[in-house]
Amino acid sequence: MKFTSEVTEMGVTERGFELTVAAERVPGIIWAPEGAGGPRPLLLMGHGGSQHKRTEGILARARAMVRHHGYAVVAIDAPGHGDRVTREEGERARETRRAAAPGMTAERFREMAARNAKAIAEWKATLDAVQALDYVGTAPVGYWGVSMGTAIGVPFLAAEPRVKAAVLGLAGVHTEDFEKAARSISIPLIFMCQWNDEVAPRDASLALYDAFASQEKSMHVNPGGHLGIPAFEREQWEAFYVRHLGPAAR
Repeated sequence: MKFTSEVTEMGVTERGFELTVAAERVPGIIWAPEGAGGPRPLLLMGHGGSQHKRTEGILARARAMVRHHGYAVVAIDAPGHGDRVTREEGERARETRRAAAPGMTAERFREMAARNAKAIAEWKATLDAVQALDYVGTAPVGYWGVSMGTAIGVPFLAAEPRVKAAVLGLAGVHTEDFEKAARSISIPLIFMCQWNDEVAPRDASLALYDAFASQEKSMHVNPGGHLGIPAFEREQWEAFYVRHLGPAAR
């Protein structure tokens, strides 16, 4: 793990870092309280498609968890996103997705499966590296990721027992393998559903929610499209993580 930047603002220290996983550079950011020392709960945050580790939503949620609860938060760029591609490559990929026919084709399923496999290994390597830091340690771990963050998060959670609670959503059942992974997940969950989601239809979202084996799971349904999760949900997420991961020792 190589740190590349550090800045502190309003009690939150943000450190940029890079990892090498399977010969690929994986850029990331970790946020923690200024001057933090000793173990604390850790929240992993996965971004959506066409986004990156430092989008406005990721920043707001990360800083809130640090300031309000003393957590550490980490985000990385998914394969083919953020600082892992040039601006031109990212724009070309977005144009290709916009021009593509709606729905999931066999080719897109293959691309998604390959991306998810890489991302699982990268998240595991990130978790290993971050837990070695003295201000994180091996305290409980949570995961947050909707849309592509759920497409990656479901197989990751199925393969990673260190994560104890998660917020997922804005996604549906894709394949038999994806459904099988969901059925193996039994940690506490909040699942976000936008009733008028143009990307993840409600029937597919309900099917994914139903597949999870968790005894404690709740679906938060709000009106609106794919990008319309209300801001007030953040308070629910914060309370959920504190309930299941515990508070940080200040």
